[in-house]
Amino acid sequence: MMTVKNNVILDHNQINQKIRRIAFQIYEANVNEKEVVLAGVDKNGYIFAKKLKTVLQKISEINPVLCKVSIDKKNPWLEIKTSISEDDYKNKSIILVDDVLNSGTTLIYGVKHFLNVPLKQFKTAVLVNRNHKKYPVKADFKGISLSTSLHEHVNVVLEGKTYKAVLE
Repeated sequence: MMTVKNNVILDHNQINQKIRRIAFQIYEANVNEKEVVLAGVDKNGYIFAKKLKTVLQKISEINPVLCKVSIDKKNPWLEIKTSISEDDYKNKSIILVDDVLNSGTTLIYGVKHFLNVPLKQFKTAVLVNRNHKKYPVKADFKGISLSTSLHEHVNVVLEGKTYKAVLE
């Protein structure tokens, strides 16, 4: 049973454990791949993807390629930009990475963007999965699942010396 202190749902050590576990799950799902693309949704999703890349490089022979995905979260139907070209992820295994899965809006538009080219495999990874989906999108790899009320907000801090996920 998890206890919540000052609304902290994940502390620094727990976040590091979740990152390590998700990296192992990504490795298991891509054990025959030479390369995987970790497409992190700017800003926290990208930071999370960088941390996954570091662990993947330590535990496997896979070459993780980082890709920053820029989505306007208020207007996700606007053009989505990626830091690598379509040719760099075509016919590859992609993991779309974000910190929190709320309604699924950001992930579904991210999925739509990447489906414009043929892919070998497409998965999603989130640190916190909330159960308020508007879209039929799921997290293939997740750190923690939370049932929260709609007016609550999960804030994830992945920079600095101490990481945390806080329910506000």
